[in-house]
Parts: sequence; structure tokens; C-alpha cells
Amino acid sequence: MLALSNVSAGYGSFQALFGVSLEVKAGESVAVIGPNGAGKTTLLRAISKLIALTAGEVTMEGRSLKHVPAHEVIACGISQVPENRRLFPRLTVEENLRMGAFLVSSRNRFLERRNFVFNLFPRLEERRNQLAGTLSGGEQQMCAIGRALMSGPKLLLLDEPSAGLAPVIVQSIMEMVKRICAEGYTVLIVEQNIRQVLKVVDRAYLLETGRIKSSGSSAELLASDEIRKAYLGI
Repeated sequence: MLALSNVSAGYGSFQALFGVSLEVKAGESVAVIGPNGAGKTTLLRAISKLIALTAGEVTMEGRSLKHVPAHEVIACGISQVPENRRLFPRLTVEENLRMGAFLVSSRNRFLERRNFVFNLFPRLEERRNQLAGTLSGGEQQMCAIGRALMSGPKLLLLDEPSAGLAPVIVQSIMEMVKRICAEGYTVLIVEQNIRQVLKVVDRAYLLETGRIKSSGSSAELLASDEIRKAYLGI
């Protein structure tokens, strides 16, 4: 479904990604793991066209995204949950969900998509008229994921969904991710919490200093001595 081929990108004179290649097949859940500053968020921003590539190519279902502007990426079936959630704090939960359904095709199915999100996250239905800025951290993450699902994406990008949350909340967020995958969504998640995310996804890539260092199934990476010593403290 999604393929990155020798992608390089950065900010001005600073290069953050160096020849990154990876793929996500339809129905898969894939993680990009690695330390802070490895280039994980930059990777998602490159896919979403929020920053320009300096080399390489990104394709979605065989279509190059080279000439697709950022505001049209969602129409290609890609929806992103940004780091730190980026909700509209003075809008209600339901109004935030409506913002996720701004495409004409999504507007026509608003009630259907909203009810799907409420079934997935019953807490959001309880909070539907509450201002998003007054929600707890975990509820805000539910709302951000729900907003991204409102467009009915083919591919869901999750940027550090556990960031800033208490450990007990992180577990519930990962359970949410597992439920989303069980619904048949294709998911690409970048995450520092390696132990937790590898319990959820099918495969993962290890990104260090802007380069893919290794990849494999979740079980293979959890069993890797390099991963266990460097990132799991074992």
C-alpha cells in the first residue's frame, strides 16, 4: 500500500533522513521505533507532504505523491494523528470529529463515521459536548485518533501516541491501537515506547540517526539482543 524508496528529507540545511526505504502492506500494522531525535516524526511529515523530500519517492497504492500537495494527501487515503494530538481545544469533542470529516465524501457519511468512532471509544460519546481542551490526556488521544478516522482512511499514521501520558494510560492507548488494527485498518505508528508498541504491531523498523538500522517481525525485534540491551534495559 505505502512504499518509501530511498527517501531523504530535512529542514533547511539540516538533513534528518538518509535514504530511508520501507513498505506497509494493506491490513498490516507497522511501527517505526527508535530513540528521540532519530527522525521518526520527520518520516511521517515526509509521507504527509508537510516537508519536501530532497531525494527518493513516496507512493500510495502505486501512485507517486511527488506532485500531491499536503492538503490533498488525505484524499489519497492517508490520515495522520499528529504528535501532541493538536486538537481544537475550544471546540467540543463532536466538533473536533466533524473537522476530521471535511472531505465531501466524509461529510456525506458523517453520522456513520461518528457512530463508528463512538462504538470504538465509548468515552468520547459520553464527552461529546465537552470542550476538547478540558479532556484528560488519554481522552484527548482518543479524540485525536477518532478525528483521523472520520475521513475513513486507508492508512492511519500515528505519531508518538503515548507521548506525555502516564504508564497506565499508555497501556490503554496501545489497546486502542490494537482494536483499530483488528477493525482492518492499515496502521503505521512511530513510537519511543518500544516494549509496548512491539506487543501491538506485526512488524517494525528500527530508525537511528535518520537511517533504517534493522527490521523484522515484532517477535524478532523483541528477541534481538541489540534491541533488548539498547532499548529495553535487559
